[in-house]
Amino acid sequence: MAGDFNQQIVEEFRANGGKVGGPFEGSSLILLTTVGARSGKRRTSPLGFVADGDDLLIVASAGGAPKHPAWYHNLLAEPRVTVETGTETFEAMAVPAWGEERDRLFERVVRVAPGYADYQEKTSRVIPVVTLRRVSDG
Repeated sequence: MAGDFNQQIVEEFRANGGKVGGPFEGSSLILLTTVGARSGKRRTSPLGFVADGDDLLIVASAGGAPKHPAWYHNLLAEPRVTVETGTETFEAMAVPAWGEERDRLFERVVRVAPGYADYQEKTSRVIPVVTLRRVSDG
């Protein structure tokens, strides 16, 4: 089950300061915690990311599945999220990109992580790109 698999990655990530083995060994991962759009419960998902200056770019690829992942629907409903990098935890605002901005950011992501282009080829939906911008509560 995907939930069990993700939970194992979350636990390994937290236990090893952001490092995981297996198929994600050496990958740039974060843990993204969103609030469930329907349930109101906090949900944590391990995600790949690409740094973009002070921001992080994440891609709602779902491996090229025909539907957006649940975490994407959650952040549309509640864009304030929690990000864990392995060395720090911070609050961020999730800002989905649209149109030409989305295309520009997707190209940037694909230059760093070409596998996302393969996911886009597997599906007819436009795979969303989201910018995570750190929130300063000061």
